[in-house]
Amino acid sequence: MRVEREKIQIPSGHSFRVLRWARSIRDVECVMAPGKMEKITGEGTRWHFHVEMELTLFTEGNGTRFVGDHIGSFEGGDLVLLGSRLPHYWHTRGNSGGISVQWHFPEGHPFWAFPENLALLELFERAGRGLRLSGSTATRISALLHEMMQAQGVEQLALLLRTLAMIAAAPEAERTFLSVRSFTLAAELHYQQSISKAMRHLIAHFREEVRLEDVLVLTDLSRPTFARQFKKHAGRTMSEFLNRLRLQAACRELLESERGVLEIAMGCGFTQVSFFNRLFRRLQKCSPTEYRTRRGREKGKRRSAF
Repeated sequence: MRVEREKIQIPSGHSFRVLRWARSIRDVECVMAPGKMEKITGEGTRWHFHVEMELTLFTEGNGTRFVGDHIGSFEGGDLVLLGSRLPHYWHTRGNSGGISVQWHFPEGHPFWAFPENLALLELFERAGRGLRLSGSTATRISALLHEMMQAQGVEQLALLLRTLAMIAAAPEAERTFLSVRSFTLAAELHYQQSISKAMRHLIAHFREEVRLEDVLVLTDLSRPTFARQFKKHAGRTMSEFLNRLRLQAACRELLESERGVLEIAMGCGFTQVSFFNRLFRRLQKCSPTEYRTRRGREKGKRRSAF
């Protein structure tokens, strides 16, 4: 999970690239033409960013999604639009599969020579916070992404344009911001690797006691520098990031196990159940017990729909 700019290579003869994976987001294939693939190493398993925009669909799998200052769970059907230089990372649980499209149309690119495309400027700007697409919009775009893997040339470009137009015209209820703020990280930042080590440590040890002193030794940064750089990269303080990790794990376990709230809270790294309950209610707008009942009922309805 090294944090550095990913250098994406757009294939010759293409203005964007289409990727797919069937088991691991590390083992990715670039779709060159129908039936013609080129294997590449995916970067989604580490916290990273790139100047290219990205539209990613998980067709299967589940885990935790990190986009800017957002931390949340995802499962099959998750569809997210990411803006340029927006840091992101998918922590998958087991195997996963999906499709991703990446492109870079900066100011001055021939893409903007067509006046019709200027209507997409606002969408590209909004994508700087990450947009989760849902409802009928996600269903239709998912179908277009599958079509894109079987197309080439002008036909494939037309599908990308249709996809972008569809997202731009989608109802606001089906385009949800993920990150509270936009991120525009520079191409190379001196502190990226140090902050990457800190985030990797927090993700691996959030269930345990995490001491700031240990993190400072790991990153070789002073306390003021670490605090400033961590918030710049992650969008929140270390303690806020850690509490979000713990809360996200607790939410998942409330739905996947029958253990009591106290046991789950302590197992996820919280030392005071009163603090856990206050934080849970503030962020989820309900108690842990209400969350388990409500979300469990929603999952049951989704299963019965199939």
